[in-house]
Amino acid sequence: MKLASIVVLAVMLAGCGDHARQPAITEQVVPGPVLLEVQAQGELQSSKSTALNVPGQGWSRRQLDWTLPDGSWVKKDEVVARFSAEDSKLQLSDALLDLQRNALARVAKQVELEATQGQLQVDLSQVGGQLAIARRYAHASEDALARNTILDAVQDEHFLGVKQQTLNWREGTASKRGKAELALIDAQTATNDVIAKQRRADLDALEIRAPHAGVFVLHSDWSGKKPSIGATMWAGNPLADLPDTTHMEVQITVPQTQAQAIKPGLAVELAPLGAPTQKVSSKISWVASAAAVRNNESPVKYLSMKAQIPADAVQRYHWTPGQRFVAHIVLLKAASAVTIPNIAITSSDATASVKVRVGGHDETRVLQLGVRGPARSQVLEGLHPGDTIVIDAADMAAAEIAAKPGKSASRTGSTAS
Repeated sequence: MKLASIVVLAVMLAGCGDHARQPAITEQVVPGPVLLEVQAQGELQSSKSTALNVPGQGWSRRQLDWTLPDGSWVKKDEVVARFSAEDSKLQLSDALLDLQRNALARVAKQVELEATQGQLQVDLSQVGGQLAIARRYAHASEDALARNTILDAVQDEHFLGVKQQTLNWREGTASKRGKAELALIDAQTATNDVIAKQRRADLDALEIRAPHAGVFVLHSDWSGKKPSIGATMWAGNPLADLPDTTHMEVQITVPQTQAQAIKPGLAVELAPLGAPTQKVSSKISWVASAAAVRNNESPVKYLSMKAQIPADAVQRYHWTPGQRFVAHIVLLKAASAVTIPNIAITSSDATASVKVRVGGHDETRVLQLGVRGPARSQVLEGLHPGDTIVIDAADMAAAEIAAKPGKSASRTGSTAS
């Protein structure tokens, strides 16, 4: 058993020794046609989209009776959805009934007020006559009337005066109270009239028409569910979106490590995922100022960017918002240029260098780099055709393993050995 263990250990050590003695990989610098690009994916969306909300006022309830299929192309003024509103019908009936009640109540109150005013006028007229007679006899001489008769007349004058003041007060109070009660009825009438108008408007707004041509896209709720026929909805809530197909763009996301050289103005080729023949050319129109994490499950940061899509291509291929697209972002396309692998480059502060094999030894060359791609970078100064650069074998193997799942691409005329 001990002998077998020693043999295995010797074989392992021998293997390690071979790996340690493995020669470095070199690449000869040869100018040639170069294409440095980044491949990524994005989603088609519209930069101008109109929200289509459930019609109606306030928070009136609606029932969805019919709608166009999700993703349908529509023309301007085309009906895209219809609703019913049984609650609004019932509320309109109640409001109209209340208006009739208000009208009857106002007539009754007006009759009551006029009757009260009339009775008070009669009472005031009687008291006025009696008061005039009482005042006449109250100031008559003792020779004309007996003393008791005069005293009764004086007492009647005081009583009738107080009664007249009371009737005047009742008349004023009745008038003010009547006006207040009529004002209350008028306010109730105005409220019911507003409710009736709102319900009529609700019943007149049971259709949605497209304000412009576009693609009808039903709105998803927080759970990702889209409206279905028969669903109860509330006025003002979103039903769908109408993206303007004349202003379409693809929002692309690129890992931060591959997006260093991407800037607005770069050429990009776009095609729907699974349909590479439907290819269009565009340019990067916008790049986010900073990369961001897309989800909490991965710390990888992605940089967002946008590229516009020609309107004629959208119409020709009937592309719809939400489609996934493959993007080939061209970093450098040249008929003749020099590029070297990024793993051969050593960076220190703002200086980039590479090892060059001269004779039997290696020397360090300072480089001036151009476009830096995900796997290779352009060299402007520091190397000459025929130079042999040195790439560490371990770094080369690690780079190959890391590059397998990636989606970056580059082509160059340099050769490796």
